[in-house]
Amino acid sequence: MSSAPPATKHLVTLCQQATFIKSASEVTQCPADRGYEVAFAGRSNAGKSSALNTLTHARLARTSKTPGRTQLLNFFGLDEQRRLVDLPGYGYAKVPLALKEHWKQHLDAYLTERNSLVGLVLVMDIRHPLSDFDRMMLEWSDVSGLPAHILLSKADKLAFGAAKNTLLKVQTIVRKEYGNRASVQLFSAPKRQGLDEAYTVLDSWLFSEQDEEAGAVDDQLQAESDGEQENQDGE
Repeated sequence: MSSAPPATKHLVTLCQQATFIKSASEVTQCPADRGYEVAFAGRSNAGKSSALNTLTHARLARTSKTPGRTQLLNFFGLDEQRRLVDLPGYGYAKVPLALKEHWKQHLDAYLTERNSLVGLVLVMDIRHPLSDFDRMMLEWSDVSGLPAHILLSKADKLAFGAAKNTLLKVQTIVRKEYGNRASVQLFSAPKRQGLDEAYTVLDSWLFSEQDEEAGAVDDQLQAESDGEQENQDGE
């Protein structure tokens, strides 16, 4: 179990209860455009599905030894207002060029037209960061005014010092090109490394200040109710 800070514990609980909603091959097939959703993107062998599965404590996203099996936009519900979205992978996917063009066209429409999209998590293999696809996704998010957060996945494949050096290099490049519109962290699904940091970013995107204040009020009311019940039981 993650030792997530109190501010993100509610999100962790929601992630543990995440359920599949539907798949879509184009924007018109997506769920109603309301609430908040965060999209996950990455090259076909970057570890995107493993990252999603680790963050949700479930096997929601399909993992395979055959890269590129995610050919649709897959929506997973956290609650009635919040969703995670698994986007099609690129890179080593052995699919026809026409299908790749279809993905690109509808990914562009999704990233630029989806009002409920509040952030993009971009998963990169730490051994091969900032590929052409990665940069294309960062440009898309930047043009769309969408914050991006990079998970340098498979961090366990490198020694600690090498992983930190790669993190610093990527952070320097991203900061120079995208300022504070993109952030970077180390991540390892097998070692469960970087979970708390990732949850904190997701929490900041999926919950507004009003949501947090409402949640605090709910917690206070619940605590008062529990205290009254204890007093009654004591009497």
